Amino acid sequence: MKRTIFFVIVMIFTMSSTIVIAADRKSNSVATENKLSEVELSRLTNRAEEIRNLDKSDMTVKENRELKKEARDIDKNVAKSGGTIYIGAAALILIILLIIVLV
Repeated sequence: MKRTIFFVIVMIFTMSSTIVIAADRKSNSVATENKLSEVELSRLTNRAEEIRNLDKSDMTVKENRELKKEARDIDKNVAKSGGTIYIGAAALILIILLIIVLV
């Protein structure tokens, strides 16, 4: 009896913690998507090309770090506007199993 009560309590805490972890603050703002317009996308792409074509041998370490940071920020912004969907390994296995079972 004590063992079953213990397992029930553990299951309750486990289920409630996954709900709390899944409730990400960033995911609540689904309506505010960061889509870049074509003009902004081309401007960012041109700036990334300029950074790649710069002669970095005359730059100081600080300037080089700033350019790398700017390039990373540009890459993040472009990736956000791409609408990429990431699927975890467990979700992929579950989808494959469902396809196999249903077909």
